[in-house]
Amino acid sequence: MKQKQYKVGIIGATGMVGQRFATLLENHPWFNVTVLAASARSAGKTYKEAAGGRWAMTTPMPESMADMVIMDAADVEAVASKVDFVFCAVDMKKEEIKALEEAYAKAECPVVSNNSANRFTPDVPMIIPEINDAHLEIIDSQKKRLGTKRGFIAVKSNCSLQSYVPAVHPLMDLGVTKVLACTYQAISGAGKTFERWPEMIDNVIPYIGGEEEKSEKEPLKIWGTIEDGEIKPASEPSITAQCIRVPVSDGHTAAVFVSFEKKISIDEIIERWNNYSGEPQRLNLPSAPKQFLHYFTENDRPQIKSERNLENGMAVSIGRLREDTQYDIKFVCMSHNTLRGAAGGAVLLAELLAAKGYMD
Repeated sequence: MKQKQYKVGIIGATGMVGQRFATLLENHPWFNVTVLAASARSAGKTYKEAAGGRWAMTTPMPESMADMVIMDAADVEAVASKVDFVFCAVDMKKEEIKALEEAYAKAECPVVSNNSANRFTPDVPMIIPEINDAHLEIIDSQKKRLGTKRGFIAVKSNCSLQSYVPAVHPLMDLGVTKVLACTYQAISGAGKTFERWPEMIDNVIPYIGGEEEKSEKEPLKIWGTIEDGEIKPASEPSITAQCIRVPVSDGHTAAVFVSFEKKISIDEIIERWNNYSGEPQRLNLPSAPKQFLHYFTENDRPQIKSERNLENGMAVSIGRLREDTQYDIKFVCMSHNTLRGAAGGAVLLAELLAAKGYMD
């Protein structure tokens, strides 16, 4: 059976995540970018004119998109008429993003969002494709609320917890009671480069606004259950997080401590990590890593420079697993924050939605 092709739009195309979407979708086998949209001040300019001077990717702007004229993201009907669905990565106030995404959904245009605005809307699935693909079922309830036939919103989670939640998830049925995570986060997570943020060179900032709350709350929704047309967050494990900005361009690292109801062997944990796979691997989706979790036995791995681009930046790397004196175990993990954590995770989510028929 020939794979269906989809026309897609990038809303917020000029920003850093929008640029990442552009590079990831340049030669995508299923998705063809037909619309780039941004704020009114960029509308009417070509992509090259609007974003060329602020291009932050290491790869050049896709030639196929450089001369595309940017549409006004607020012109919902016009954008929606030209696409099968949109990726959303806009930089606006939360209420405005929520309203914009809902307007696209009501215009019968599915939205795959990188934004946080709808992450806690009870009938909006917040998906890490390898972990909670079953939550896609909530879309039917959401469509009832919105009064739509095919329009809906699906979101990906915050990039900080995507470094450690994938490592904790395969252990959840062993009775995880407590998780402590300290994340060391790259500057691209703030939409910055060293050229634009020179004060980050040789510096560490021990605060990222809103990040710790997201890291503590979002996993509980991901591990939640569907009841009465809503996703009810899980009540445990209890999670505490500390999020720190470090002078790294791309890649979030986490130091993680976990307690269980009963003692678990180190060998069993490593075996679970090595053998874990999810729906994207079963369906062989284009952006899915062949192996989701990679465990490294060397004492000094995973490292940002050697591991962040593993499996096109879509794998999660883990190392230094050992017993702890306060918690039961501790380990270090790392993921690429703008690939697995942001645009790449959203593209994988869109592939999952397409494969399951939600985009038709």
